[in-house]
Amino acid sequence: MSETVSGNGHLVGSTLERVLHSGNFAVTSELGPPQSADGEVIRRKAALLRGFCDAVNITDNQTAIVRMSSIGAGTIVVQEGLEPVIQMTCRDRNRLAIQADLLGAHALGMHNLLCLTGDHQTFGNHPNAKNVHDIDSLQMVQMVKDMRDDGIFQSGDAFKGQEPRFFVGAAAAPFADPIDFRPYRLAKKVKAGANFIQTQLVYDVPAFAKYMEKVREMGLHEQTYILAGVGPLKSPGMGRYMKNNVPGILVPDEIIARMTQAGKPWAGKSKDELTREDKQARSKAWRSEGIQICIELIQQLREIEGVAGVHIMAIEWESAVKPIVEGAGLYPRPQVTEMTS
Repeated sequence: MSETVSGNGHLVGSTLERVLHSGNFAVTSELGPPQSADGEVIRRKAALLRGFCDAVNITDNQTAIVRMSSIGAGTIVVQEGLEPVIQMTCRDRNRLAIQADLLGAHALGMHNLLCLTGDHQTFGNHPNAKNVHDIDSLQMVQMVKDMRDDGIFQSGDAFKGQEPRFFVGAAAAPFADPIDFRPYRLAKKVKAGANFIQTQLVYDVPAFAKYMEKVREMGLHEQTYILAGVGPLKSPGMGRYMKNNVPGILVPDEIIARMTQAGKPWAGKSKDELTREDKQARSKAWRSEGIQICIELIQQLREIEGVAGVHIMAIEWESAVKPIVEGAGLYPRPQVTEMTS
């Protein structure tokens, strides 16, 4: 992989960047801030993830529900010895607020950023809130790259001192409509300056492999690091819901069938007949199968040329990351202390 993926030599030296730049298969995961001001929630989750991923995404008012800020939570994560990837949406801030927050995040020791549009506010707990969308995620990528590489604000004014230096990430939805356009949308983000890409959840590996064929034809895998999104299912119902209701996620019937089969010992009982112990045992069986499926998906994704790592999305199930990483043969994580050319 060429050094140009890190901004034409403008390296920031984050752990995630070093792991990717060294050619190691990267692992990132997610940590969801609480709907409260309780910092202990962050510390407990950080303890579950420490040592099993190279960096951890801190979500930004995920699903448009108010939570502790990604920068506030990220500060605690830094204190707990983990490297955060700060998520920032265009939904909640104009360009002044975004740039101001990034200055603060860098000053607090954060060096990875994921630029996102953000879920529409009508999905969350403040449906009457006003979306901002002063700029879009593509413009945000370009703005942050210019702040780092050229030392200028979006207005063109120069910094009066230290510029914020971020390893800049963006998201990709390989299966969103129109599907044929997805590689070209990715190309725009790469051109804008995205150093790494985290994709939407992948359950249909053949479909993702087809997407990656086009990505390779365009040479994008040589210009950015692509981390495929994976996530363990908790139940067959979760798989069916995503298949039928979440745009841009393909869940093959055979995966849902495997999850259903895992709960077969309890299939003959009605809800009223299931004891508390039955429900706990069934949930454990489902979750165990979900973890195993996730492990197998990672192993298959590693075989696809151009996939530089995985992003494990186990929100509110951070304890699943350890068995997934270990089961996929990705533990211990590499220790890369220096950037090499």
